[in-house]
Amino acid sequence: MTAIPQERRLVTAIPGPKSQELQARRTAAVAGGVGSVLPVFAARAGGGIVEDVDGNRLIDFGSGIAVTSVGASAEAVVRRASAQLAEFTHTCFMVTPYEGYVEVCERLAEVTPGDHAKKSALFNSGAEAVENAVKIARSHTGRQAVVVFDHGYHGRTNLTMALTAKNMPYKNGFGPFAPEIYRVPVAYGYRWPTGPENCGPEASAQAIDQISKQIGAENVAAIVIEPLLGEGGFIEPAKGFLPALAKFAQDNGIVFVADEIQSGFCRTGQWFACEDEGVVPDLITTAKGIAGGLPLAAVTGRAEIMDAAHSGGLGGTYGGNPVACAAALGAIETMKEQDLVSKARHIETVMKGRLSALSEKYDIIGDIRGRGAMIAIELVKDRGTKEPNPEATAALAKACHLAGLLVLTCGTYGNVLRFLPPLVIGEDLLREGLDIIEQAFSAV
Repeated sequence: MTAIPQERRLVTAIPGPKSQELQARRTAAVAGGVGSVLPVFAARAGGGIVEDVDGNRLIDFGSGIAVTSVGASAEAVVRRASAQLAEFTHTCFMVTPYEGYVEVCERLAEVTPGDHAKKSALFNSGAEAVENAVKIARSHTGRQAVVVFDHGYHGRTNLTMALTAKNMPYKNGFGPFAPEIYRVPVAYGYRWPTGPENCGPEASAQAIDQISKQIGAENVAAIVIEPLLGEGGFIEPAKGFLPALAKFAQDNGIVFVADEIQSGFCRTGQWFACEDEGVVPDLITTAKGIAGGLPLAAVTGRAEIMDAAHSGGLGGTYGGNPVACAAALGAIETMKEQDLVSKARHIETVMKGRLSALSEKYDIIGDIRGRGAMIAIELVKDRGTKEPNPEATAALAKACHLAGLLVLTCGTYGNVLRFLPPLVIGEDLLREGLDIIEQAFSAV
């Protein structure tokens, strides 16, 4: 494994001729419903760089949507996964189990919030983890209703589409959806009518009132929320909101589920985003950053809740694949050895400093938010009206892409630029990426 030079390099247009040839093949062979942010075809990736088939090296501010936090070819991940690959690729844990699965569950019990007895079950994707968390909560409580939030995203399966707030592109034309799903307000400080200072208490009171009156707390199996919302726009719920909901859940026998699929594993400058206000969830769902790029997901939670499902009620052919488990052990090893919690906090300091300076120059920047290496800017047409500006967002993303910086957009209104650099990105690349963002603003 040769190390990829950690420097941006553009040798062709973006996308280059080889990527364009592959794009033609893709158009003929791959379903049109599968999109891509940028049609440059990757050849190698590692550290803070993605190298394409034309030899261009792009600075990575996306991490494959918060997956390659330890880099896309981390030494410990490659070493452990390669060793496992040579031993066996699969037996199915439900047929003949293996140590790697057990060890991942042991590590999850150590790193997730709370010192209570915990157990885990492993799956393939974030959506599967969320779906199984709902199954477990329903089994434990004997109730059916599930409460979710405005701007929330939880996946693309039938149940998780129902849980997800945004119609396009996730839900449109794919119904009918699973029943007994109820959506309540979230504490979106930037857009709260009475201002961010009132948002936490007012939004939690509204949400709890709606749950109590429209559903009945005694009918609710689970409250499912992202402690830092991802696809909905990197919304950081206003202070006090999450603790109030967690207490309401506890007082009413409701399973409080933290969906940490995008925000988990050091991404926000803590191992998990819910730690910011000391919230200890009953169940926590993880995926993305868990295994350095291999498909793996987990539900981890209070042992008595996790054990509610009958034997055979949880599982799946590939869940907790041995190679993915080995990769997860390598990723967690890397996070600890390289203190990626501290790296994420440093990334936040650097990024927010530069973005705040940009905000003073450009009125289209309405809000800068997020924590750790999960930072976003919300773009508006006018700071007074806060009217979303998806056109400027798309233009800025395109300008960054053409200059060799991979960035992503998100948000219910399509007006949020989000930054998810690998936690191992070098200081020079981080600052160069911010230079490119600044140049993009001056050009738009």
